Amino acid sequence: MTEAAIRHRPGTPCWVSLMVHGLGATQDFYGGLFGWKFVRVPGPEPLSAYVRGVLDGQEVAGIGQLPPERRLPLAWTTYLATDDADMTAEAIRCCGGTVGVGPLDTGVDGRVAIASDPAGAVFGIRQAQARAGAGSGTGSLESGAGAHGMPVRNELVTHEAAWAGTFYRSVFGYDVETTGRDGADVLTLRLDGRPVATLRGVGEGLERVRGSHWMTYFEVDDTDAAALRVTELGGHVIDRPRETAAGRVATVTDPEGAVFSVVRSAAR
Repeated sequence: MTEAAIRHRPGTPCWVSLMVHGLGATQDFYGGLFGWKFVRVPGPEPLSAYVRGVLDGQEVAGIGQLPPERRLPLAWTTYLATDDADMTAEAIRCCGGTVGVGPLDTGVDGRVAIASDPAGAVFGIRQAQARAGAGSGTGSLESGAGAHGMPVRNELVTHEAAWAGTFYRSVFGYDVETTGRDGADVLTLRLDGRPVATLRGVGEGLERVRGSHWMTYFEVDDTDAAALRVTELGGHVIDRPRETAAGRVATVTDPEGAVFSVVRSAAR
């Protein structure tokens, strides 16, 4: 696989990962849905195995296998880039967030930490090595589109977008823009004028979902066909395909219950 020096602007969504119990079955699911191939690489402790999903020669996501005794809720994790994981971890604590894991060195993934914002939404920070893999498709595609199977959008679903925006701006230096239509509580996080993530406040509706959380969107050629394929592969559809400002979206889960969205972007 081609390697190149990858340096994302601090605050840019730069990677997504998932911890699972059945690594083989999970590879079958995402390979069947997105066409990913997989390469095994050394993973962080205490994972018993770790692979990277590869699409057209580009690494797009990491999937690790948890030890059998670790029965944890499973979710896709969005990682935000940093030039100094230790300094960013301290900033997270100072701004009211929590650092649950790390920072620690993980070999191929550089120096990382897992944190949560004051509302409890979990995210990662990632300080890349001087030389990294081909890199993920996340980050610069917030308002664009990618190939089928690429992560193209990162969205925080929370109680109040403005309150969450204050935390992320303080830690990462984002410019925060109100972009909701018809009174919707939506903010866009920008770096150097470029949109990199969305914050969506849903008020009391948050209690009907799974608490404050980051959502990963994967590009698909056909949202309706992808939702059907999810069920054929053993997953579930939570929210049926619908039209949004971002494009046609469906929210689904894999067979182990990890939630994500599939989208045919409006920019395509």
